Amino acid sequence: MGFVALTKPRIIELLLITTVPVMFLAAGGVPDLWLVVATVVGGYLSAGGANALNMYIDRDIDALMHRTEQRPLVTGLVSPREGLVFGITLSVVSTVWFWTLVNPLSAVLSLTAILYYVFVYTLGLKRRTAQNIVWGGVAGCLQVFIGWSAVRDELAWAPFVLFLVLFFWTPPHYWPLSMKVKDDYERVGVPMLPVVAGNQVVARQIVLYSWVMVLTSLALWWPLGETSWFYPLVAAALGGFWLKEAHGLHARAKAGITGPKLKEMRLFHWSITYATLLFVAVAVDPFLH
Repeated sequence: MGFVALTKPRIIELLLITTVPVMFLAAGGVPDLWLVVATVVGGYLSAGGANALNMYIDRDIDALMHRTEQRPLVTGLVSPREGLVFGITLSVVSTVWFWTLVNPLSAVLSLTAILYYVFVYTLGLKRRTAQNIVWGGVAGCLQVFIGWSAVRDELAWAPFVLFLVLFFWTPPHYWPLSMKVKDDYERVGVPMLPVVAGNQVVARQIVLYSWVMVLTSLALWWPLGETSWFYPLVAAALGGFWLKEAHGLHARAKAGITGPKLKEMRLFHWSITYATLLFVAVAVDPFLH
């Protein structure tokens, strides 16, 4: 179970939720089921390898944070050497898997996501800048390109829009959680935005990114015209509720409310539901288009 935990299965679930629906959009209906299976397995191996390497690199600060103190490399369930070998092995296997069973373009995108997450985010950004989550999220956003290229063997504007949706989604998704565990990050010297700025500043940034995300999500319908009436209806409804929660968080932060009454985790939990339902709409829409 230690090696499974190294792959961060709950995070991978969300990555796959943003990959498979894009395959339906690219296919204009139901994609080849074997291709879906191959892409899902490859995606799990790829993300799992990147997550294992992330835990290997961050094992020093993970040991000092309450949220991560039970991770396998901290408790000793898996040794650092085993974790490193496991992460590299999954990364190599996933690249070969995509190259041979999906297509070379998907393999290159998958490898790019791994390298970006490990070297750009974990080693480069995470411990150096409060913009770590903003730019580090690119690795997760690449999943939509992988889903599209698996079907089309090319890239297009539609996955680029969804890439941007996830790019603008990532900060307001993660910042509420980092507000909750700010003391952990402060203890280990990781400059998450809530550590270096007050709650009001963070909440204002959350509102800004949220508005851009919702407006970007509608671009798949107009001006691209890639969807029917169904997708924009769902996107607008989901986005409207998101904005309500984001503005509510900002109002509470502006009023100086702290502690449990700030209710920052409401937006964090809703953000996962939002992404799930939005991409379900992406998968359903081709059948109504």
